[in-house]
Amino acid sequence: MRRLRVALIASARFPIAEPFAGGLEAHTWGLARALHRRGHHVELFAAPGSDPVLRARELPVRTVELSAAARSDSSMPSGTWLQEHHAYLGLMLDLARDGDQRFDVVHNNCLHYLPVAMAPALRVPVVTTLHTPPTPWLESAIQTHEDCPVIFTAVSEFAASAWKATVPIARVVRNGIDTGCWRPGRGGVGLAWSGRLVPEKGPHLAIEAARIAGVPLKLAGAVADPAYFEEQVAPLLGNDAQYVGHLDRRGLAELLGAAGAALVTPTWDEPYGLVVAEALACGTPVCGFDRGALAEILTPDCGLRAPPEDVAGLARLIPSAMRLDRRAARRRAEQFCSLDRTADAYTALYEEISK
Repeated sequence: MRRLRVALIASARFPIAEPFAGGLEAHTWGLARALHRRGHHVELFAAPGSDPVLRARELPVRTVELSAAARSDSSMPSGTWLQEHHAYLGLMLDLARDGDQRFDVVHNNCLHYLPVAMAPALRVPVVTTLHTPPTPWLESAIQTHEDCPVIFTAVSEFAASAWKATVPIARVVRNGIDTGCWRPGRGGVGLAWSGRLVPEKGPHLAIEAARIAGVPLKLAGAVADPAYFEEQVAPLLGNDAQYVGHLDRRGLAELLGAAGAALVTPTWDEPYGLVVAEALACGTPVCGFDRGALAEILTPDCGLRAPPEDVAGLARLIPSAMRLDRRAARRRAEQFCSLDRTADAYTALYEEISK
């Protein structure tokens, strides 16, 4: 295996640091570390404040200074949108200038359209991972050129299928978690829920299901939508449903490992679901709504699936899920969800396209 030079493009909005803003940031952090352990040189493009333990050079997020006239123009977008646009534009122009001298491959792990739209200007192979369902900006970027030179991967068969009309060929490389960090716990009599507290993750439905089942629940994650949290989650909290904050990996592993089962309650089609892999690695069976890629990850001996948004149906499954074999959950994580599998797959892809 040769030592590769990898430019890893991440979020310009959220630092790649604990506690992670979401699964995308957690995945990028883990992948960067795994590639380092394999001896590769990784330079990370990410928001300021990203974890220095990555030992990757943090490329600067360039800010734009607009005149008063420009800011007052009717076409002026939000400040966040413009800052992201400016940051990725600057990065892609840098890579177009001399990226082939510095890198063997560029791995675009962000959701912005510019790394795809400007990929034809680079003289180095570009890999883009499809982490979400199709978006108009990204579909437009893919169709900028008749023959898009980007090599696409998708985080699940479900995600690859969703993109098939625009991306006929996407190699499936599932996101993985470090099973050495996410260790099995002893379980317990309660439930756990983790993720961003936003409507599409459905934490309010998890509270309702746990309450119907009569099992206490602890929720952890970033309050990414304060209005939703205050209006639909906070009123449901109580002694049997507690919000324990935005935890780092160690805190989350302790929470999941001490739970009898983990609830997964998306109200949208999750392309993957890193929280599922994290729970399984802790030996914790999963009980969730059958949406997106959940059926790809779970097997009957480590998780149960209820119809989408069927709170009563989910509640009925909770006792059975809590009786599933924790060793089977851990085995599934090791065999299907490990970061080593992810890093090996990407290393093989990098070597294949950079010859």
